[in-house]
Amino acid sequence: MYVAHLSLTDFRSYPHVELPLEPGITALVGPNGQGKTNLVEAIGYVATLGSHRVPSDAALVRAGASRAVVRTRIVREADAATGASERTSLVEIEVTPGKANRARVNGGAPGRARDVLGLLRTVLFAPEDLALVKGDPDGRRRFLDELAVLVTPRLAGVLADYDRVLRQRSALLKSAAQAVRGSRGSADLRTLDVWDAKLAQAGAQVIVARLAIVAAMGPHVARAYEQVSSGQGAAVVTYRSTLDAALEEPDARGGRSAGPQTVGPSGAGAPGAGAPGADPLASSTPVPTPELVEAQLLEAMGRLRPKEIERGVCLVGPHRDDLVLTLGGLPAKGYASHGESWSFALALRLASYTLLTQGPDETPSSTGVDNLWTTGWGDDGEPVLLLDDVFAELDTKRRNRLAELVAPARQVIITAAVPGDVPEQLAGARVDVMAGEVSRVL
Repeated sequence: MYVAHLSLTDFRSYPHVELPLEPGITALVGPNGQGKTNLVEAIGYVATLGSHRVPSDAALVRAGASRAVVRTRIVREADAATGASERTSLVEIEVTPGKANRARVNGGAPGRARDVLGLLRTVLFAPEDLALVKGDPDGRRRFLDELAVLVTPRLAGVLADYDRVLRQRSALLKSAAQAVRGSRGSADLRTLDVWDAKLAQAGAQVIVARLAIVAAMGPHVARAYEQVSSGQGAAVVTYRSTLDAALEEPDARGGRSAGPQTVGPSGAGAPGAGAPGADPLASSTPVPTPELVEAQLLEAMGRLRPKEIERGVCLVGPHRDDLVLTLGGLPAKGYASHGESWSFALALRLASYTLLTQGPDETPSSTGVDNLWTTGWGDDGEPVLLLDDVFAELDTKRRNRLAELVAPARQVIITAAVPGDVPEQLAGARVDVMAGEVSRVL
């Protein structure tokens, strides 16, 4: 697939802009602060309904405007293997702060924004990616969730449901904690069981999807890291769930329960799987079913209820989990050098691209996640690659390796402050961006 045209109205710095695009490589060149990143951010927004720069949509609307509109013409080319003919979709998204965003496809009636997920896939490389290795767990959780939604768009609704229930349950626990601290006696927790059930149901689907993604992308990450870094250590990704510790809490009878079958690319199936030094290319054991994880979440919340009421927060669930990155048997965060951290960040993005293009090496076996891999990988599902000023951050060796790896992609869109920041391997079309104006040069 590729983006044939981008049109913006009141998005970021642009009152209005029209940008024709084509397959192959396009470099958006111009000094910093001229609007290059705004263009790739808009393309990425159509694919993920989120920005890689800010957590809120409010900053996407131009100052003084009430809403922003992003329009893209997306082309999925004919596929001889599946018999699919070329398809063109015109996607329009209205971003309105404080209100639900709306979207329409091919001029149809406005609908929910998330209904357009899956029409465009992108993988975006940016300087912010270094935080995937060095930053807090929330960035890594967001990385997993965005990738899972790109694989299976229906998960966007599950994630939205989980966030809504989490807010409700957290508010109830906070009220209970305040009641206890204020010596007003016991709080009214009659509805907590209801919220526990809802949180466990949605949370189990999130955890299982993440486990399946981690198991599937593990071999891709290991290979990509070796390609980018010339084999400087083995890169391993595993999933760390709060269920592991929560299910070790004694229950009312003083008993204990085994933790969930967490899955890393090592294929280990015990709590805390994915020990440093494990073989990152080994086949994985089955991912647990949503029903099993749902039951474990309910048990964990029951065991932790006194602590949750005391602290007024939800102590277990996917909102507290983490994607663990290890390099050469040591945690990448805190141990990897700056260059190694960049290589790991690039490997995560390259692995995402490979997973979206080719699918998993071997589908993780579980009846609970079979439908996660129903996407037609051969039906022109290759994502658009967006490289936002990333080459200026890399040394010469990593610049050249990354350029060689992404050059064959169907569409690559690069931003750079000067033409010299674009590696020779990525010579192609050039568009100058200056003061909100775009003009084709090559």
